[in-house]
Amino acid sequence: MKTHRSFLRGLLLGTVLSLLLGLAALYLLHALGILGIALLQVPQAGEFMDWLRRNLGLSLLPFTVTLVLYLHSLSQLAHRLERQRPPEEVAQLEHLTDVWISLFFGIGVIWTAIGMRGALLYALGDSDMLASAGAFGVLQRLVDGGILTALSTTILGGAGGYLMRLGKTFFLGVRLNRYYGDLDKLQSGRVEQLLDEIRHSVGCLAERPPPPPDASGAGR
Repeated sequence: MKTHRSFLRGLLLGTVLSLLLGLAALYLLHALGILGIALLQVPQAGEFMDWLRRNLGLSLLPFTVTLVLYLHSLSQLAHRLERQRPPEEVAQLEHLTDVWISLFFGIGVIWTAIGMRGALLYALGDSDMLASAGAFGVLQRLVDGGILTALSTTILGGAGGYLMRLGKTFFLGVRLNRYYGDLDKLQSGRVEQLLDEIRHSVGCLAERPPPPPDASGAGR
């Protein structure tokens, strides 16, 4: 029964990961102008892709890859907990899951800095145009330069990172606490057993009668 359930869970995870990677590849082709979403005869999909391109740009690709790696690590961690694997494996996978969460935050921060720099260079780089553009013109050039991407990646990186932490706590928090609690109890039991053996050995030495005096030594 457990094997069947693990197979279904693995199949579902593989399907979800493949779908995410496929959508990311489709988005990349659309963003680079290689493939038009209109070929799919879904006008709403084309509009949605254009909205993603304006607000997220190519940052959606590292976000998607990081999310896929996070889901894979989370699934592997759940599998290790279910099989009661050694603590080194569990700790390594938990650390790797936390790394993907931190990387998701980091992508948002890095892409924000890149977007802000690009928008400022685009808006303020031409001094001749800047003198005649006015405030609204500068704002429009900031938007055209990618400031929306900078702000959107900040929101996605922060919100997505916290949701990933929440997902780890919600799905595996109880099992992780139980696993480490059982591990602490096992280690405490071993320490208590070792102390009992030491006390028993000391007690046996204390109860042992002293050796008789040496007769030859006493006669001299």
